[in-house]
Amino acid sequence: MTTINNICVFCGSSIGTRTEYGEAAHNLGIELAHHKIGLVYGGGSTGLMGLIADSVLKYGGTVVGVIPEALVQREVKHSRLTEVYIVGSMHDRKAMMAQKSDAFVALPGGFGTMEELFEVITWAQLGIHHKPILLLNVEGYFDPLLNFIHHALEEGFIREISPALLRSTDDIQQVIPMLQETPDQDFRPKWMDISQT
Repeated sequence: MTTINNICVFCGSSIGTRTEYGEAAHNLGIELAHHKIGLVYGGGSTGLMGLIADSVLKYGGTVVGVIPEALVQREVKHSRLTEVYIVGSMHDRKAMMAQKSDAFVALPGGFGTMEELFEVITWAQLGIHHKPILLLNVEGYFDPLLNFIHHALEEGFIREISPALLRSTDDIQQVIPMLQETPDQDFRPKWMDISQT
């Protein structure tokens, strides 16, 4: 079983069009606080980002925010976090969030959320980390993305993905157990294995 002390959550800085998205962010925050698992996220106060941070804090949990200086200047930084790290760039932000986390969860979001998600998937595939990654598929939000991944697999641009590399659930109660049960595997492609050359 994987030990999970902190979970990095990628999610939108907007709330989206469905009330279920906000409810999921709030309820995931309750789950994290209940299990005494810290939230690591992008440090913002708006959208789903703000909702999950507020929820974790309300229920007695800890929240670590990592935010670039440029976004601080736009006054979107959450003002009540347990810890805040102000970094120089988006690249620095992602690296620090990954460093401080034991697992990754993606809630609905836009380009930034997708970019963060695919980067940690790529890092896992390259052996840079061995941390579990999970989609919280609220109201089928990630269905088109999962279909695209299947399409890329069929077209030969993605090798077969073990369920341990990227998992998905629509049940908030299953998020933490699924992350804890994810086995530690090496997902590097065969071309990276020196023994294959």
